[in-house]
Amino acid sequence: MDYFSVMCIGVGLSMDAFAVAVSNGAVSRKVRVLQVFRIAFFFGLFQAVMPVIGWIMGKAGEDIIKGIDHWIAFILLGYIGIKMIYGALKDNNTDNNIHNSYIKTKTLILFAIATSIDALATGIILPYAANVVSISDLILSVCIIGLITFSISVIGVYIGKKFGEMLSSKAEIFGGIVLIFIGTKILIEHLFF
Repeated sequence: MDYFSVMCIGVGLSMDAFAVAVSNGAVSRKVRVLQVFRIAFFFGLFQAVMPVIGWIMGKAGEDIIKGIDHWIAFILLGYIGIKMIYGALKDNNTDNNIHNSYIKTKTLILFAIATSIDALATGIILPYAANVVSISDLILSVCIIGLITFSISVIGVYIGKKFGEMLSSKAEIFGGIVLIFIGTKILIEHLFF
């Protein structure tokens, strides 16, 4: 197994999770350790589980995944982003806003799925990209990928919190725009590159 390649894959896969973690930190009024752990845990877990599913599916499912993964990410992130912007404009600084300090588990799972769909396809290429050929290699690889994503997500939430304090009431609109941008970027990359 090529550890360096696995770590590079882990960092690459975690960038969308990092951006969403920054967005979540920016729109939260208070960032508590439990909240940061929940966000990082879900992102790390999904980034670790998706390559396992992809690895198991192997070449047989590669074309199916590549055909729809970008659309799923685009739709999920776009929906959540629009909902955040709408909530910010509708409620305009009320405490009933979507940007309270506790993110619902359902929303967190949607974030985690949307940011980890590429990891599903990556699981298919792990044997070729990082010489992951045995079950023990796979388990170690996904643990590394999950831990990298967890760590980067923790950092992202705290960076987002600092950034969100500077933006104050505009943080939720900014967070929604970031999510729409990430979804659009994923869609464009898969359709045109």
